[in-house]
Amino acid sequence: MDEITFPALLGIIIGVVIGFIIAKIVEKFKGKKVLSSTKKEANAILKGAKIDAESLKRDKILQAKEKFIELKSEHEKVVLARERKISEVEKRTRDRESQVASEADKTKRLNSSLEQKESDFTYKLEILDKKEEDLDKMHKRHVDLLEQISGLSADEAKKELVTSLQEEAKSDAMAFVQNSLEEAKLTAEQEARKVVLSTIQRVGVEQSVENCVSVFNLESDDVKGRIIGREGRNIRAIEAATGVEIIVDDTPEAIILSCFDPVRREVARLSLHKLVTDGRIHPARIEEVVKKTEKQITQEIIEVGKRTVIDLGIHGLHPELIKTVGRMKYRSSYGQNLLQHSREVANLCGIMASELGLNAKMAKRAGLLHDIGKVPDTESELPHALLGMQWAEKYGEKADVCNAIGAHHDEIEMKSLISPIVQVCDAISGARPGARRQVLDSYIQRLKDLEEIAFGFPGVQKAYAIQAGRELRVMVESVKVNDEKAAELSFSISQKIQNDMTYPGQVKVTVIRETRVVNIAK
Repeated sequence: MDEITFPALLGIIIGVVIGFIIAKIVEKFKGKKVLSSTKKEANAILKGAKIDAESLKRDKILQAKEKFIELKSEHEKVVLARERKISEVEKRTRDRESQVASEADKTKRLNSSLEQKESDFTYKLEILDKKEEDLDKMHKRHVDLLEQISGLSADEAKKELVTSLQEEAKSDAMAFVQNSLEEAKLTAEQEARKVVLSTIQRVGVEQSVENCVSVFNLESDDVKGRIIGREGRNIRAIEAATGVEIIVDDTPEAIILSCFDPVRREVARLSLHKLVTDGRIHPARIEEVVKKTEKQITQEIIEVGKRTVIDLGIHGLHPELIKTVGRMKYRSSYGQNLLQHSREVANLCGIMASELGLNAKMAKRAGLLHDIGKVPDTESELPHALLGMQWAEKYGEKADVCNAIGAHHDEIEMKSLISPIVQVCDAISGARPGARRQVLDSYIQRLKDLEEIAFGFPGVQKAYAIQAGRELRVMVESVKVNDEKAAELSFSISQKIQNDMTYPGQVKVTVIRETRVVNIAK
């Protein structure tokens, strides 16, 4: 490496220094340029900010002015409203003041008029007092003159006058009372007729007479042979189970069920319908169907009772009484259906009670229950009215209802206004043309008496009066009655019927003794 000379080194150093100086100058020049451009930008930003600030200031000033104007207008509205109210109050006050002033003037005028009238009245009172004194003096002079003429004192004349007036008043009063009584009787009779006629006209129900036979229609005559069965065993089983006489004659596609008891006839009819529909007809099946039908009839009786009390609007009736009401459907009274009769009496009682201003619901209740003593479960010596009253008392009916039931045939004294209404309505219902038939009722009673005579002997299990009472069929227990006793029983029953009853023709007594052994294979 060659050695560097001093001049050369000096030149290098000078060049470096000059280059550094030149670089610094250039850098300074660039810095000034950047600073000037920055100042320009800053001035532009400041100028823009001033412009925005002025614009924002103007906007705020405008908003403040608008708000001020708005508040000023609202304030002016409030002030105007207050001024209007004040002016209205002032107007009302002025009106009241003028009214008070006019009233005060009127009061002054009235006071002056009243003072004038008071003075006039005082003057007239003074004149009246003077006239009264003059009148007393004249009256005294007249009394003295009359005493001198008649020769009687004033007290004696007064007594005679009072006596004559009393006698005349008595005769007039007696005549007035007599006329009033006659007029009251006539009016009461007319009003009573109006009430009764109105009640009868408002309840118009059809009357139906109970028959003692029912016709059971068949699809074909071939069914008759199946109902009769081999050697008549099916028909005998049906008659023994139901107590209904089955008449199979030449009537096409029909057989006749004969029995005085409608419940038995209905049981027999429904049982036959089930047997014919099912097709299985034999003694065991017959007994099963009859038992089921009897349960069905019992349930139907309850439903009939419920529907009846609902239709009549009667509430709170004891279930046993409802059942008794349902049983009325299958009972008759003098040939009149008992349930229909009781419903009619209930409606009549309700209408008549309403016409007379009494409790219509209680009257309806008493009218419906008045004949419940006619459907007893067991025979009783009591009249049906008293028996029905006992049942009503037993099942919690009110005293007025019980009294109406017991008194509707005058067995006991009537203690409420409902009782005569029930009695009258019962008579109205029974008095309709064709409503009752005494012959049918006595006929049914005779058949019941026939059966009761048979039940009076030991060992009798069932007894049925058939063929319109010409035959009494008696079923006995084979354990208690043997063949010899069966013959003896038939004779004894016939003798008792002959001695105790009155009946047309003859009564045939048939005693049936059946031995039945049942075993179950398990």
